[in-house]
Amino acid sequence: MGSKWNRVKLALGMNLCIYTPRNQTLDNDDEDDSLPPAQPPERRSSNALTSPGAVGTAAPLSQGLNRLRLSKSLSRSSSKKTCSICLGSMRRGEGHAIFTAECSHSFHFHCIASNVKHGNQICPVCRAKWKEIPLQSPSLDLPVQRARFNREGSLQNDALMPRPRQLPPRRNASLFHRPEPAIFNDDELLDCQIDSSGRGSSNKNAEDRDDRSRVTIKTYSEYPAVPQSSAFDDFTILLHLKAPSSNSREIPSGDQDSLAQISPTCRAPVDLVTVLDISGSMAGAKLALLKRAMGFVIQNLGPNDRLAVVAFSSNACRLFPLLRMSETGRELALQAVNSLVAVGGTNIAEGLRKGAKIMEDRREKNPVSSIILLSDGQDTNSVGNADGNRNQPGCQLLLPLSLHTEDSSSFKIPVHAFGFGADHDALSMHSISESSGGTFSFIETDGVIQDAFAQCIGGLLSVVVKNLQVSIECVHHRVHICSLEAGSYPNRMMSDQRTGSVDVGDMYADEERNFLVSVSVPDELSSDETSLLKVRCIYNDPLKNEAVSLESEEVRIMRRAVAGQEETSIEVDRQRNRLRVADAMAQARTAAETGDLARAVSILENCRTLLSETVSAKSQDRLCIALDAELKEMQERLASRRVYETSGRAYILSGLSSHSWQRATARGDSTDGYSLVQAYQTPSMTDMLTRSQATLSRTKPR
Repeated sequence: MGSKWNRVKLALGMNLCIYTPRNQTLDNDDEDDSLPPAQPPERRSSNALTSPGAVGTAAPLSQGLNRLRLSKSLSRSSSKKTCSICLGSMRRGEGHAIFTAECSHSFHFHCIASNVKHGNQICPVCRAKWKEIPLQSPSLDLPVQRARFNREGSLQNDALMPRPRQLPPRRNASLFHRPEPAIFNDDELLDCQIDSSGRGSSNKNAEDRDDRSRVTIKTYSEYPAVPQSSAFDDFTILLHLKAPSSNSREIPSGDQDSLAQISPTCRAPVDLVTVLDISGSMAGAKLALLKRAMGFVIQNLGPNDRLAVVAFSSNACRLFPLLRMSETGRELALQAVNSLVAVGGTNIAEGLRKGAKIMEDRREKNPVSSIILLSDGQDTNSVGNADGNRNQPGCQLLLPLSLHTEDSSSFKIPVHAFGFGADHDALSMHSISESSGGTFSFIETDGVIQDAFAQCIGGLLSVVVKNLQVSIECVHHRVHICSLEAGSYPNRMMSDQRTGSVDVGDMYADEERNFLVSVSVPDELSSDETSLLKVRCIYNDPLKNEAVSLESEEVRIMRRAVAGQEETSIEVDRQRNRLRVADAMAQARTAAETGDLARAVSILENCRTLLSETVSAKSQDRLCIALDAELKEMQERLASRRVYETSGRAYILSGLSSHSWQRATARGDSTDGYSLVQAYQTPSMTDMLTRSQATLSRTKPR
């Protein structure tokens, strides 16, 4: 009887595959329509659809007309005129064909056609299995063909019309086993760069803008003056560098829509490769949220930016080559990302290898290059012992040699790694980012993945300084460099201890870097001042493609005949506290890895006590308040071995990454007012986060 009734339903178009998990009702206005249900689609069957207790209970034939009205009503209410795949509008007259499935959910035709092209015949919203599916003739690897509409809005391209077809069971084999070129030199060629010299402006405006477009160098001495008769072995000097502001900041802050139309002349274009984990553990809400986050990234890249996507599970596949994010490129990228299906194991090394190969083989290069890696699990193919432990050298096997910063012969492309959820391998992800010069972020909850990506690309889309190198030279013949504290930045000191250098690399707009230099100061009985250091900077302006050289004034210290009470510089003290906290975090992590959680907590508590007694803490310095809050948070994440392994380790490693590179990372609650994330956030990052949160608030059902 059930099978006959199913055939009748199909004949009448009444296949209402409405599915509701046990803990979820139809009135679900607080959840995102684009997210799949928490329970697997296997729970639905023809018996469930006809059973008395099912939501989609079958009705008698006499009620068929009412049932069809219900189907249309559900279609209108559930879709909310928004495509659940790309989150774009589906109103008439916008130049997009609309496909309404037998389960009553509607999508852009090109979005859902790309989805089913890879073997997916399950509704992305209700997970119902379709019998009639849309087909689209153009290949995924070819530019998207736009359909033509007449004035009434009807589709005129017959090749794009839906045709019934029964597909085999969903598999990723077609994705991972399709042919790829041996050399990835099929990147889309760069567009002619528009003149960025400020055309139409007066010479005076150009000069003022040129002054604002340079790195600023400031130095702070530990004390403003010391006695003439005293000598010091570790007198501290702070080197403070600040990158120029981006021209895009001149756009009114309230005009969020105009931010998406920033001219490419305001910043350096980017080559970005995203390496995404689509293993079986990413199934469900995780993959849906990743697709939405990637949609945000795609929509916020400019026409001069290029994007390639690598998806990996047990194997890895390049979804498409480096494409400019023009209107056509965006559409193709969205279709490719939204067609992904989660299945298989986790092969991070293969994903990174293909990501690096895309960068190596490209014919042309944008001024800024970066790789984003996201994974929620342990690598099951490359490294690790039988007991699941990871060691540092083994973790580095995941990273191709061309991406190691130690390999001076290779290009430097940072890998910004994102560990997703409680089961990812934080040690490996942190090692990958640290070895390549990137940052490690901990995405603790599913809902912040888009914000984490937004913060990252907010920085990448505002690079104003390339390959910055800082050199330090002693001026007085009796002054020597004792130590140079630069975090993770490569630094060196010559054997004569008279010169040193730091490789800073790229800087985002308005970003700051602080390095502490300790020098020996001789006594100076015959003078009222002593010259200590001179600082020089050399870097490349990526927008103008020209080298810039800067030199600071000599760092001098006053010498007094009589010793007086001198106050410690709060700027120097603040950076000492940052380094002290980072060191305590590293020690606490070492203790926790050996199982001594009590000692780890004690290390952090002692650091908090020392921090509270410093000059900057007593003056209620904002950074010190944030540092103390972070130490307290870490203590709570050391409450037990389970808590440490699920969140504490990743939280500490992300904090270490942030402090060592002096760059914002996502960890914990990124909206926390005391979060140290905000201490390193740049205005460009803040703008992108604001846009992300505004997008999420618009797409969330009311």
